Amino acid sequence: MDDRFLRIERLLSKESLDRLKSSRVAVVGLGAVGGNAVEALARSGVGHISIMDFDGVSITNINRQIIALESTIDESKVSVMASRLKDINPDICIKRIDERLTDENHDLLFEGADLVLDCIDSLDSKISLLTDAYFRKIPIVSSMGAALRKNPFLIKRADIFDTYGCPLARRIREGLRKNHVGRGIECIFSPEKVNFNYVDPELDDKAEEDDKGHKRRVLGSMVTITSVFGEYMAHTALEILLGREIMRGESSS
Repeated sequence: MDDRFLRIERLLSKESLDRLKSSRVAVVGLGAVGGNAVEALARSGVGHISIMDFDGVSITNINRQIIALESTIDESKVSVMASRLKDINPDICIKRIDERLTDENHDLLFEGADLVLDCIDSLDSKISLLTDAYFRKIPIVSSMGAALRKNPFLIKRADIFDTYGCPLARRIREGLRKNHVGRGIECIFSPEKVNFNYVDPELDDKAEEDDKGHKRRVLGSMVTITSVFGEYMAHTALEILLGREIMRGESSS
């Protein structure tokens, strides 16, 4: 008998572990937040995971991304993560989606998924994905801004419409309201006040280019923040999959 998930079974019950093994979770974005979320789900016994990202590992990812190592630089994030997940659990079923999220390929994530985790940082793509999931009634959890934060003890979970102090969350709320999206989307956010005195990407010799050749701002970030965001995302997923009574040891009566 494979005892790799024995501790999960002892804590939550065999029935809960069996439910996790049969659960299907899709994660878009394998960066600092998404990478930690995916690994936590795999180590918790989730048996079917779809992973989506178009990017490769770069040297600037090493300070915070779980798949970023000297040996993985320039490799596809999807490929590196898939190999890592198989090393954690050889029986895990992985759907690899090595492409950028667009308005046209949401079905690659949604197909068969019990839950979707949104770990991307593109504003328009997030609003589009959250809107589509909302109207299709597909459970989705979204990560707000983790860059520029320094205090992990301020990180919180809330309905997107109850967030505060996060500029990204504010803009997403505005976009969702325009799309007639209501309450019901949980997110992880930090209300920590941030310093936006970053370098203009056109003047920054360290700025990276996106796939369209546009320079992107290089925002400061640290692993003690992004990893907590990722773990909160994963734990929220487990609560949705199993029920909060089981995860919190509360009576259902």
